[in-house]
Amino acid sequence: MTVVGPFGLSVRDQALEADVQAGLAAVEEGLLEATKSDVPFITEAAQHLVRAGGKRFRPLLVMLAAQFGDPYSPGVVPSAVVVELTHLATLYHDDVMDEAEVRRGVASANARWGNSVAVLTGDFLFARASHILADLGPEAVRIQAEAFERLVTGQILETAGPRDGRDPIDHYLDVLAGKTGSLVAVACRFGAMMSGAEESMANILTQYGERLGTAFQLADDVLDIASDSHESGKTPGTDLREGIPTLPVLRLRARAESDAGTPEDRALCELLAGDLTDDVRHAEALAGLRAHPALEEARRDTVRYAEEARATLAPLPSCTSKVALEGLCDAVVHRAG
Repeated sequence: MTVVGPFGLSVRDQALEADVQAGLAAVEEGLLEATKSDVPFITEAAQHLVRAGGKRFRPLLVMLAAQFGDPYSPGVVPSAVVVELTHLATLYHDDVMDEAEVRRGVASANARWGNSVAVLTGDFLFARASHILADLGPEAVRIQAEAFERLVTGQILETAGPRDGRDPIDHYLDVLAGKTGSLVAVACRFGAMMSGAEESMANILTQYGERLGTAFQLADDVLDIASDSHESGKTPGTDLREGIPTLPVLRLRARAESDAGTPEDRALCELLAGDLTDDVRHAEALAGLRAHPALEEARRDTVRYAEEARATLAPLPSCTSKVALEGLCDAVVHRAG
């Protein structure tokens, strides 16, 4: 058994493993090439997060989806580079909006060089992604543009919050579908499309990516509450401290506002609404959520989206790549406990 990609995805087929590893290595070279500039400072800033590493979750999906056609087609690796560059660009912008100081274990670009450089570096990455995309044809440009519109719309919806009368949980799931699901779906579509797979297969893989992307983000929500730093590699309760209402918090609020809500539910909501930059209050809030049924409800939501992703794969022919894609559903659920 060999381990490749994020979360220790196991691939039991040597030929598939070789294809995936070779593809990911080529993507890494492509990312470094795409982030070079005649201006050394731009190269340094643009390669900052590339060299910091990352799961390369989206390029992995491109490689696995490409197995349903010709995985050696010339557009496969460049399309994976496009998707990852787009993802990296959003991280530069996200860190500015969130005033984040650390990303992938290193100082964020905004912490190191300031907000202006971080924003402009993200724009530079978008420009380089567009340059590569132009050589992949007008259909690829259209797909990427639509996904980017959804991504930005999701970010705006998150910032604006739910409109009056809108269920906050439904609103949040729409935000995740735009912010995360859209680009993961494009990774799967590009892999299928660039490899020449049948359109029906590309549609199935796109639907799979949309659901898997949402499950992936929901698992992060659960991890932020449930894991310790050794397990997750991140500080527990980071979203709580920053006042970001993730799914466990939204599930708690819904329960507190319902007829079944208890005084304990409402007290925990009041605690979460207060200043959680205080370490004592933060620890109390984290312990309260860990013991609350809302966390288990969020886990079930994660499992549901992962199982929906798996179910969409059913019409695809049996092959090692399909098994690997199913394994990613298991891996996402495992992350959420």
